[in-house]
Amino acid sequence: MNWLDKLERKLGRYAIHNLMYYIIVLYVAGFVIQLVAPAFYYSYLCLNMEAVLHGQIWRIVTFIIQPPASSPLFMLIALYFYYMLGSSLEKTWGAFRFNVYFFGGVLFHVIAALIVYLLTGLSLPLGTGYLNLSLFFAFAALYPNMEFLVFFMIPVKVKWLAILDGVYFAYGILQAFMPAYANSSYGILYKADALAAAVSILNFVIFFFASRNMMPYTPKEIKRKREFKKKMRPVNHYANGAMHRCAVCGRTEADNPDLEFRFCSRCNGDYEYCQDHLFTHTHIQ
Repeated sequence: MNWLDKLERKLGRYAIHNLMYYIIVLYVAGFVIQLVAPAFYYSYLCLNMEAVLHGQIWRIVTFIIQPPASSPLFMLIALYFYYMLGSSLEKTWGAFRFNVYFFGGVLFHVIAALIVYLLTGLSLPLGTGYLNLSLFFAFAALYPNMEFLVFFMIPVKVKWLAILDGVYFAYGILQAFMPAYANSSYGILYKADALAAAVSILNFVIFFFASRNMMPYTPKEIKRKREFKKKMRPVNHYANGAMHRCAVCGRTEADNPDLEFRFCSRCNGDYEYCQDHLFTHTHIQ
């Protein structure tokens, strides 16, 4: 059992379910603020460590409302894209692990900004752009061969798009060291981008290695297992007429109609788990 398993056993009940839905709501609020008062975010909400250390501690949370785009059209596309990625990751990992991944990225941003300020005196306004893009890295690590339609007509596997995403991250980091960018009037913004890219990659790497033994089922496997269990398993009703119950937390579909339940092929016995514990439980042998 790794540290994530132990952490989930202790704190899993505090996980925010459908987290990406609430993040999308925050992005919409940030977009409205950007339209109404463009300077308000950087004046009062962005991650400015000098201001944080002078009492404006809300900035360590409010900086995450920075919208992923400034154009209404691209904003809609970005919101749909990030919601799809986030909800898919939550269904695969469970709510707790997705919470750890997302808020771990937020925490890395805050710690990095604080360290840079204490060492150099620079207050780098780290945004959420690379934090959002790191969701795609996680999705690609889980589903490398899934295809996306680029420009709605060109099928491209996720793993190739992830390579392009990595190139974008690398370029964002290199810009901070290029004299033409570093010495320009926007040099501090390039440094902020580089730091945000670096800590987002670090968060992905740490989480990936902590979860490397957690392999998701493919859609075909899920369908096959569902059909097999439907044919072979006798009907077993629990309290309140429920037909499914998680062997870890004891929840049924009567507790939450949105819960999904699956059987584990690695457990020795007829054990069923909810979506939050399917990939995180200790296998029963």
